[in-house]
Amino acid sequence: MNTYRTSPDTSSQMPAGIPYIIANDIAERFSFYGMRSIPVIFMTQYLMTRDGALATLSDQDAKFYYHLFVSTTYFLPIIGAIIADAYWGKYRTVLLLSLVYCAGHFALFLDDTRVGLFIGLMLIAVGSGGIKPSVASNVGDQFGKSNQHLLSKAFSWYYLGINLGSSTSSLMIPWLLQWYGPAVAFGVPGLFMVLATLTFWAGRQRFVHIPPAGKSFLKDVIGPEGRRVAQRLLIIYALFSVFWSLFDQTGSTWVLQAIKMDRTILGYELLPSQIQAVNPFLIIVLIPFFTYVIYPFMARFFAVTSTRKMCMGMLLAATPFLVSGWIENQLEQGLQPHIGWQLAAYLLLTIAEVMLVVTCMEFSYTQAPKRMKSLVMALFYLSISAGNLFTALVNHFIQNADGTSRLAGASYHLFFAALMGVAAAIFSVYMYFYKETHILQQEIKTSK
Repeated sequence: MNTYRTSPDTSSQMPAGIPYIIANDIAERFSFYGMRSIPVIFMTQYLMTRDGALATLSDQDAKFYYHLFVSTTYFLPIIGAIIADAYWGKYRTVLLLSLVYCAGHFALFLDDTRVGLFIGLMLIAVGSGGIKPSVASNVGDQFGKSNQHLLSKAFSWYYLGINLGSSTSSLMIPWLLQWYGPAVAFGVPGLFMVLATLTFWAGRQRFVHIPPAGKSFLKDVIGPEGRRVAQRLLIIYALFSVFWSLFDQTGSTWVLQAIKMDRTILGYELLPSQIQAVNPFLIIVLIPFFTYVIYPFMARFFAVTSTRKMCMGMLLAATPFLVSGWIENQLEQGLQPHIGWQLAAYLLLTIAEVMLVVTCMEFSYTQAPKRMKSLVMALFYLSISAGNLFTALVNHFIQNADGTSRLAGASYHLFFAALMGVAAAIFSVYMYFYKETHILQQEIKTSK
């Protein structure tokens, strides 16, 4: 019978399990974002019937189903968190649901019809969504008070891993789809998910395995402390969901916009889906830049707290859709603006993401009670689900019977920019009065 450490060691060093978590993270994010970079193009250009005939969807339907898939993926962390915190523990939850995840990729590899698409995306949503809160909270579980000063660095590495995997796959997979077809384009991410699963299994002896709470988990959740934390954080996440409503349109609305733009850079024409790769590449550059340059510079003038960084990120997040709205206005006049304008919008969006999302992941972990770490992280991911569900519903209800839109062109983009501005203002007022806590796992003293 395997015996695992159930508490962090007293140490000032980076925990030994972190490299395995980061390596798993890179491969899993390659698989997810590689697959996620092509569904809209696949549904509008490649989807087939059983007889081998094209059965493509309209742009609006493809956007609706894309955001419904993303919304489902980020709703299911609630289920995965309950399973992990109450019954299986984080390690077992991640390992078993990773196998489901692999099966979803396999279904997309085998079948390019609507049936294969539905089964594949459903299994990926279950697997990817189910493991998210456990993987993220597993980062924090490796730390105690002695090395808590390294927690921010670990979460930054974790988020860098996400973007290292997603940046390379967002460039590669659309190219594979164009030149080798859906089977190869969906198959390669599947192989990376198998690699991610094996890497996580290999690190089992290095991880701290926090035991599940069992039947007492429900008492923790509905008890005074659980209710207090949930109420305070749900307001934050509800406002946070507006950011995700805008952010994840880089995989739908901005891809469809890029199709109409001049995408030639240095004599090479980029594919519409490849433009998404600029976001993770910018993340890789901007996280160290903000950590070692921008934040220290800001600290000369005021205390750079988590709440202040998140507020600045929310306020900045309205500006990218002002840029994409201007692009859409140019397209409506028959003009063909250069893709550089959309890259400028990506830069603004990514700066907002660095200040907001990276900070909020660490913030969410430290605000959560010890036996509710996965659940609170799942509430964070639920904001992504809510944002994408909102976008899907907007795209569904603005359609007229004749196929036209009630919110067409630039007005669509300006609607989301205004919505983000309102959410940012409310968020800033709420966070001004918010009182932070800092809760980590209990250490065990190691003998020398």
